[in-house]
Amino acid sequence: MDAQLHALSDATRRRILTMVWREERTAGEIAAGFAMSRPSVSQHLSVLLESKLVAVRRAKTRRFYRANREAIERLRSELEALWDNSLDALKAQTEAAERGKSGR
Repeated sequence: MDAQLHALSDATRRRILTMVWREERTAGEIAAGFAMSRPSVSQHLSVLLESKLVAVRRAKTRRFYRANREAIERLRSELEALWDNSLDALKAQTEAAERGKSGR
C-alpha cells in the first residue's frame, strides 16, 4: 500500500492513471498530454508500474498501458477499512465520553 500511496501522491501520476483508466494508451500517447519530456513521463510510468496501479501489454515494439483496476480496488478497500476503523474508534470514544458525562 505504501508504494501505491507514494505513486498517487504525485499529480502527474494521478493524471496518467486517469488517462489510462478507460482505455489503454501507448507511452507516446500519454506523453503527448504533458509539457514534459518522454523520459520524464517514462519515469512516472515506471513508478506506476512498480506500484502495480498500472499494467502494461506489449504488442511487437509497442507498449500499451492501462489501469490495474483490481489493484486499485484493493487499495480502495484497504483505505475504506482504515476509514471505517477510525470512525468506529471515534464513535466508541464519543459514546464513552457521553456515558462519563451522564454518570456525573
